[in-house]
Amino acid sequence: MTKIFITGTDTDIGKTLVATILLYKAQSQGLSCFGLKPIAAGCHWSTEQKPAGEWHNDDALLLQAASTCKQAYAIHNPIAFPQAIAPHIAAEINQTHLSLANLMGACKTGLEQKVDVHLIEGAGGWLVPLNDQSTLADFAQQLSHNVVLVVGMKLGCINHALLTQQLILNSGLKFSGWVANHVDTDMNEQEANFRYLEQHIQAPCLGRIPFSPKANPQDLIEYIQLPV
Repeated sequence: MTKIFITGTDTDIGKTLVATILLYKAQSQGLSCFGLKPIAAGCHWSTEQKPAGEWHNDDALLLQAASTCKQAYAIHNPIAFPQAIAPHIAAEINQTHLSLANLMGACKTGLEQKVDVHLIEGAGGWLVPLNDQSTLADFAQQLSHNVVLVVGMKLGCINHALLTQQLILNSGLKFSGWVANHVDTDMNEQEANFRYLEQHIQAPCLGRIPFSPKANPQDLIEYIQLPV
């Protein structure tokens, strides 16, 4: 089983896009796959789950749709908050205690899915807090998944990428690759920035995603490869 933990240099830099492309890439190679988003903040109320309804997140729905092993929504996204804010603040507002133990417990069924490619998408960046003591990086260290870093190609991305890389390397987890996602068409010297990252990130570049705000992820699988 290939196990992937997706993190990013920031929020809104395309983690979900890259995650869904990787899931569809796995499908194209005849591999079974499952996408898990442990925590989602910024959800809408859905009445599809009868009789009570539940909070749904658009990113998590994309992971569910891209999975060959589709489960009930809450298996793909066990913790969902309506507010589009940092998860630990959303948890406080909703009077929910986030801890490593209850996050692992909430994800138990999702983590047990037997597939060829098991993918987890984090929230925000590497050090997003769960509470006053723990971060999503601590959660990642509880798992055996290899880390893939999504770099949003925009001004400041070199600093963000190298800082995040250092923390990943310090964690002891396998850093199996990074993806350049072009999110800013006005960024100057994109090629020079990419070349610098390629030379200084200590993991293979798995792909470059062109600026494609409305593209179907299935149409972008040629731009990426699965980590080894």
